[in-house]
Amino acid sequence: MTEARARTRARQLDTADPLGRFRDEFIQSPDVVAYLDGNSLGRPTKKSADRLTGFVTGQWGARLIRGWDESWYELPLTVGDRIGEVALGVAPGQVFIGDSTTVILYKLIRSALDARPGRSEIVVDTDNFPTDRFILQGIAAECGMTLRWVTPEPDAGVTPEQVAAVLGPDTALVVLSHVAYRSGFLADAPAITALAHDAGALVLWDLCHSVGSVPVELDAWGVDLAAGCTYKYLNGGPGSPAFGYVRAEHQDSFRQPIQGWMGTSEPFVMGPEYEPHAGIRRFLSGTPSVVGMLAMQDMLDLIAEAGIAAIRAKSQELTAFATDLVDELLVPRGVAFSSPRDPERRGSHVTIDHPSFAEANARLWARGIIPDFRRPNGLRLGLSPLTTSFAEVELGVEAIAAELR
Repeated sequence: MTEARARTRARQLDTADPLGRFRDEFIQSPDVVAYLDGNSLGRPTKKSADRLTGFVTGQWGARLIRGWDESWYELPLTVGDRIGEVALGVAPGQVFIGDSTTVILYKLIRSALDARPGRSEIVVDTDNFPTDRFILQGIAAECGMTLRWVTPEPDAGVTPEQVAAVLGPDTALVVLSHVAYRSGFLADAPAITALAHDAGALVLWDLCHSVGSVPVELDAWGVDLAAGCTYKYLNGGPGSPAFGYVRAEHQDSFRQPIQGWMGTSEPFVMGPEYEPHAGIRRFLSGTPSVVGMLAMQDMLDLIAEAGIAAIRAKSQELTAFATDLVDELLVPRGVAFSSPRDPERRGSHVTIDHPSFAEANARLWARGIIPDFRRPNGLRLGLSPLTTSFAEVELGVEAIAAELR
């Protein structure tokens, strides 16, 4: 389509968008005309600005230390339950808010390995997010484990067939991302989970790029463990704490390795020995970030109001529109489309590659066009369904085309 037709089509899609009204719930940056990086950092909600201000004066300032008895102590579990209800498809008592994604991954991986004694292999893919790979490399060296690597196609991700080929009697754990951070490939989590269980292994899914944008049903899929961040599609703010999921049947038999006071049966007794709390609380370690758990609560309310099915439908429309624009305006200029073509196998971002993108990205940012650069040559167009308009997508892709011209 021509650029004029693309603009007309974007206006039509925005007019018909049933979720378009939610854009008014978010703070808009005055110098940004196309924010295409919602899969790295979500926009703040207006209600979160009020909540954060009110917390300083009304809770921290007014209630002081009494806040722990009144609500803060339970917040990692109450917000965890809310994430589980709205975005993970899980019953209460299985999700906690704790540390960074990195630390939670470490906790859950070590817990899983301890629960599979005598098994010596971990399955992971070569294109998983660096943190996942680095943690697994460190744990493998620490515990004498062997990593069994799966190598996905660059524009796709890990398939059930690839996982089945490396599973065996020595497999203790499979660690994969539900949505690949680079290509946006949406893995077949139910099928892969079932294959791992048939082999006697446990499964840990990294949900950083899917939670809040793609329907997730951890309980129904039989998933053992999951972790994810809250600052992408959950809009918790820079560095907001991550969440962990531990299936109910595993909680009292898994030993978490970072034994802190907040995970004990009676934290304020300050006893001489570590005694883990029953249930999901045992996976907490130190004092949780109360401030870090504030903003995500407002986004979770919006996700609940919109409905994850409608959010997924909008996500697919956005990425389909972006794909059409890339094919029409960028592929003829030498750009490679590096994400799955099938929208059912795609999360809420697409990646495009061109040798000039490293330099072009800085110029785009200066113009208020904000995609996400991934080395060596990739631009990710991260389309957050409740905040991204079709007009932003059109403006962004048109600006990339202008850079190539």
